[in-house]
Amino acid sequence: MLPRVASACDDGFGMTEGSLSDRGKEGEKQVVLLIDDQAIVAEAIRRMLADQPDLELVHCADVARALPTAREVRPSVVLQDLVMPGADGFTLVRYFRADPQMENVPIIVLSSKEEPRDKSRAFELGASDYLVKIPDRIELLARIRAHVRSFTAQRERDEAFRALSELKVELEAKNVQLQLLTVTDGLTGLANRRHLDATLDLEWRRCMRERAPLALLLMDIDYFKKYNDAYGHPAGDACLQEVAGALKRSVRRPADLVARYGGEEFAVVLPNTPELGAVTVASALRMEVAALQLPHRGSDVASHVTLSLGVAALVPGPGASVAGLIAAADGALYEAKRAGRNRHAVAPPVPVPEPDAEVELAQAQPSVTPGE
Repeated sequence: MLPRVASACDDGFGMTEGSLSDRGKEGEKQVVLLIDDQAIVAEAIRRMLADQPDLELVHCADVARALPTAREVRPSVVLQDLVMPGADGFTLVRYFRADPQMENVPIIVLSSKEEPRDKSRAFELGASDYLVKIPDRIELLARIRAHVRSFTAQRERDEAFRALSELKVELEAKNVQLQLLTVTDGLTGLANRRHLDATLDLEWRRCMRERAPLALLLMDIDYFKKYNDAYGHPAGDACLQEVAGALKRSVRRPADLVARYGGEEFAVVLPNTPELGAVTVASALRMEVAALQLPHRGSDVASHVTLSLGVAALVPGPGASVAGLIAAADGALYEAKRAGRNRHAVAPPVPVPEPDAEVELAQAQPSVTPGE
């Protein structure tokens, strides 16, 4: 006894709408959707496909249900009549091609006559093939299998491309995270020393070209070793995070950079900022940290956590260097600590020769003795 045709439009074959959805998901079978109102055609094609275990025929006799049925069963190929009651087969082809789910599914048009104009129009609208019904069994199977292979290969390529695209997006996201990790301090979330050095070098060269001032602040949490001794290292880490947050909130210009310099030391790069502006920022940072009111019973200057800061600013030029700017800020920080902490100190101006004085400077250098 031959298996019955699964009908999406008539449950007379014992199949419900819900079970069609389950059948359409079976990976081991390729669904062939037949849209034809003639029972004799449906029966003939059913017999042709009956002994093909990898093909499942779903018959829809109602053209109004054709597109919803196709969306439900997800066919690998469509066999479609051109002339049906109350419908134009060409219009149905156009509807299929306009549907995102069906736009690439092969459509084999079945017609009762071999009319060149009908063939031409069908192909123009997106039909994949054209057969005069009822077709020869061998030819029908050959065409169905050819189109199924082509559609399956295309679908696999699309899925592979989609998977590669998703993988690319995932890799790009991971690369961004990795890049952030390489320039971010893990504890505080601020820029790390590597990022600080790169930014200083970049801004130095830019400010040199523009003859603009560049300022650097170096700061230290006062008596931080005593803080760790009194409260423990986990509390010390939490303190660093709180201070880092306060510094970041206080430095708002996009070009400015707040970084962890090392241990309990922080740095702030201030491009296009003269000494007076850098001092203003340093005062604001010191007050912002003091406002946190983090208890510090080991401090000799206050009952809460405080900062000491060193300020250095110059206009980059010949004879000056990034290392010199860092050394000047570090020296100023030392002076702030020596003067009692919880304050800022400003480095003395770094002499920067004018471009037209370079020759005179070079000539004068040999006459300088080590003792001078």
